[in-house]
Amino acid sequence: MKLSIIIPVYNEEKTILKVISKVKNQKLDKIKKEIIIVDDFSKDGTGKILSGLKNKDIKIFFHEKNQGKGAAIRTGLRHATGDVILIQDADLEYDPKEYPKLLKPIMDGKAKVVYGTRMPYIISHLKDMYMPHVFGNRFLSYITNMIYFSNLTDMETGYKVFRREVIKNMRLRATRFDFEPEITAKIIKRRYKIHEVPIEFKARTFAQGKKITWRDGLKATYYLLKYRFMD
Repeated sequence: MKLSIIIPVYNEEKTILKVISKVKNQKLDKIKKEIIIVDDFSKDGTGKILSGLKNKDIKIFFHEKNQGKGAAIRTGLRHATGDVILIQDADLEYDPKEYPKLLKPIMDGKAKVVYGTRMPYIISHLKDMYMPHVFGNRFLSYITNMIYFSNLTDMETGYKVFRREVIKNMRLRATRFDFEPEITAKIIKRRYKIHEVPIEFKARTFAQGKKITWRDGLKATYYLLKYRFMD
């Protein structure tokens, strides 16, 4: 089986090489990895770092202008050739050590879509969390479940894994953080069950480079409603 790992990147000069190293070094039995990195016109040294990489196993693409995370993921999807696709953020909030756990339900034939839920970890580490983000994530999962009759605990998770067939011919329009609600809505509408597995993660602060804000939460609510009634 071939796994395409898509890494959207924007201004992550401090972490990008560490993420690439962790992804490359993560051992997966009977799985060939394809690493696809899309730099969304970073303004720091990320682009220079990526331009200097000499590795035939990594595909690197550069946007000529900043378009957003969703657009970077869509670029990655266009170039992905794997049987299974995994989204990996470049900021080290999500650790590739979780890959075996995320892939097991798919490898065992029990699921075609897997989300890594952060909720059990968040609940046990509340003192370390930024509470507006916690409440926002819980609210968006609640709205998702109410509108789409699902049972998700973490719709906004960055770890989304799915078989290629799940998104075949799926028209994705997302450019920014609206990717999460859009793909979730369209997966559910295609009648795929989303299997969740608990993961650990390291929450970043705004000072450390966290980019998502309350405005993105409002937009996510809008897109959840929008894609309930349109493709």
